[in-house]
Amino acid sequence: MKDQSQNQIKNSIIEMFDTLSKREQVLIQRILQGKHVARNTNKEFDETLTFGQRLADQVASFGGSWTFIMIFASILLSWVVLNSIILAKSAFDPYPYILLNLFLSMLASIQAPIIMMSQKRLAAKDRLDAAHDYEVNLKAELEIADLHKKMDELREKQWLELIEMQQEQIRLLTQLLAEKNNDS
Repeated sequence: MKDQSQNQIKNSIIEMFDTLSKREQVLIQRILQGKHVARNTNKEFDETLTFGQRLADQVASFGGSWTFIMIFASILLSWVVLNSIILAKSAFDPYPYILLNLFLSMLASIQAPIIMMSQKRLAAKDRLDAAHDYEVNLKAELEIADLHKKMDELREKQWLELIEMQQEQIRLLTQLLAEKNNDS
């Protein structure tokens, strides 16, 4: 009867295991094998990046920096000074700076999708980090539950030992009392 109920439990666990996602199955296998769940997700993520993706991240990083803003502001200021003051009569792009606006529009039309690609990748990285955090937290939760179980078992064992010691003390006291009564 006991073997039959154990087989039913085992079969139901196997059925539940098959319904889990691949990531959850791997996580459970790692926990059962006592392996570490924590890993460097940044390294894993960076190893999968293509050259274009790394380039997009660098462009987005530079495009969102103070260095870029300062260089860009100085180029714009130089353009305006050159076309408005230095080459006032024969400027190649006089006010309202149509050529400059064209270049700015082209830069924005290229830079925006590159930054969006980088942000999309960072969002994917964040999702990977969140999934990893979940795995680590789940393992920690299981370990804590296991520690609680061990502490409960230890406390139960200590209570049983204490009761046995008290029973032995009562037996000895009863024996001493009986011997004292027999001596009197």
